[in-house]
Amino acid sequence: MRGILLILAAYAVVTSADVAVKWALPEVGVAVSMLARGVVGAIAILIMTRGHGLGPVNRRLLALRGTMHCVVSATWYWAWLSGMALVNSYAIAAVAPLMMTMLAIPILGERVGWRRWTSTAVGFAGVLIMLQPSGDLWVLQTPFLLAAVILMAVTRIWTRLLSVTDGPAAVAFWLMMAHIPMGLLFLPMFPPPGGIPGTAIILALIFFGIANAVAHMLFARAFALAPVSALAPYEYSPLLIGGVAGFLIWSELPAWTTVAGALVVIAAGLYNLHRERVRRAQERRETGTG
Repeated sequence: MRGILLILAAYAVVTSADVAVKWALPEVGVAVSMLARGVVGAIAILIMTRGHGLGPVNRRLLALRGTMHCVVSATWYWAWLSGMALVNSYAIAAVAPLMMTMLAIPILGERVGWRRWTSTAVGFAGVLIMLQPSGDLWVLQTPFLLAAVILMAVTRIWTRLLSVTDGPAAVAFWLMMAHIPMGLLFLPMFPPPGGIPGTAIILALIFFGIANAVAHMLFARAFALAPVSALAPYEYSPLLIGGVAGFLIWSELPAWTTVAGALVVIAAGLYNLHRERVRRAQERRETGTG
């Protein structure tokens, strides 16, 4: 339960950070947003932890996760800067729990029965509903976001693996630090629009960095307390929060195909959660620890 509460808090915080950066992106661009996230986020963690618990243990996995997460971040920022609605991007991100269910097999050695395989297949049918040519998601950004979702699912699982060796502060800190060199690397590809951003934009970027630092510390702690399969369904919470925020700020409304497909995907993910609970209850009864 603590893991679930922490993951819900993390998604609420990170969604607010997404709103802030989406608002700031037209003024600063993708690469500068990544640099702001890295610099401000790392400083925020240093202040919150007073420098304690930041030493890396699993350096290789921290570096791989950080690099992969930066690619995911850049893809998302590019999609928002190109005009994709927040709620539409979150509808695509709803595929992540299905991918986490599948990838937990080879990476974590978790077992998935035929029922969960069936519900996962149904979930991907929901993706096809969202991606039909008449829908809002039939755009250039969608295949890139789908690829980013697969990478995001891997980073979520790696967070679980890192929780065995590295504390939440270290996991979050080195993720923020990875955004600094990667942001510099992306500068030629995504140069800033030019001009000095206003005070409101600078404040939004500061909030964006701090919120990301807090959210990823919460993510790391949540995955240390609960299995991936138990936390994966809460990946859907940003769809609701982001949908409301997108409507209030940018008057964004998803197409009916996006809503219908997302509902199918969410239903499949929730069924996977149900089956995971049933399986774990059976295991406890068999081992006499229930």
